[in-house]
Amino acid sequence: MPALRRTLGLLAIPALALAAALPAATAAQAQDSALTVRPDAAAAGWLAGQLVDGDHFESVFNGTAYPDQGLTVDAVLAFAASHSSDQAAAKATAWLARPEVISGYLGDGTTEAYAGATAKLLLAVEVRGGNPAGFGGVDLPARLRSLQTAEGRFSDRSQWGDYSNAFGQSLALIALHRTPGDAPAAAVDFLANSQCADGGFPVSFGQAACTSDPDATALAVQALAATGRSAKANTGLTWLASRQKADGGFAAAGATASNANTTGLATQALLSGGRYGAGLRGWSRLVKFQQGCSADPALRGAVAYDASGFNGATGARATAQAVLGLAGTPLATLSAAGAHPDAPTLACPAPAPAAR
Repeated sequence: MPALRRTLGLLAIPALALAAALPAATAAQAQDSALTVRPDAAAAGWLAGQLVDGDHFESVFNGTAYPDQGLTVDAVLAFAASHSSDQAAAKATAWLARPEVISGYLGDGTTEAYAGATAKLLLAVEVRGGNPAGFGGVDLPARLRSLQTAEGRFSDRSQWGDYSNAFGQSLALIALHRTPGDAPAAAVDFLANSQCADGGFPVSFGQAACTSDPDATALAVQALAATGRSAKANTGLTWLASRQKADGGFAAAGATASNANTTGLATQALLSGGRYGAGLRGWSRLVKFQQGCSADPALRGAVAYDASGFNGATGARATAQAVLGLAGTPLATLSAAGAHPDAPTLACPAPAPAAR
């Protein structure tokens, strides 16, 4: 990882079209902790500025805004990956711990309990260095373990049905691997045995036909690598690399065009798994999705969902997931320790003075 970080650091400035010889004033500004030339930090800084009331995200449905705990967790992970925006991450984490917020996301723990949400929040609390056994009054590892079935699957307990899938299973393995009790062997086996014949992993379990999905595979290979199933992980990485587009990006299942969300997850998995050639091509595609110095100053650092241009409705989620690929840090070792408190902005050359 140190060698990879050096490589990404060397690529950062040319990728954002910031010449090595910036005007003197701008070069001096670049020493300011609130300015950055790193794509991951610039993206995280923009993301921090989009938080509603400075501590959470919302999603709009039929004209009504609702709290979006999942996207807020994505942002917390992105801030840690970029080692920046730690003040924003702390505020978002405190918001997630509010009783009405955490129960709305995880369920009440009795009649309603959601595996994927519990796993994702557990990982975020671990990344933040918090107390997972007492977060918002919930023992997250215990809650998650209580949702494991006899076959090893982490399933929802809900009157509305079981919507658990490979995303939640993978995040559960990664998060529980970071606890003293480690990830249950039966749960690791369950994910490993879900691998399709072509090497990828499906989103949904128990389907008549096993259909590999790039997003699900990107998370599954990280989970299996962390829990000692390197052969399964490597086969999954090979399948994932085979899905890379000519532009370096990755498309969602059933789509043809690259998007930042899938490319972010795939790039993180490839770089984490030592597939540096494919990973760096994915990294370069993410940088091309990013809004640079020629963009509106309010958008600089943000990442567009796809090549059609920036869309505010998809920008926050695309940026959060893109940061994971731009940083290249595995979820299994992701940590907010040492993150800079400020939310940085993209350092750009000073505008030329107006002619007189």
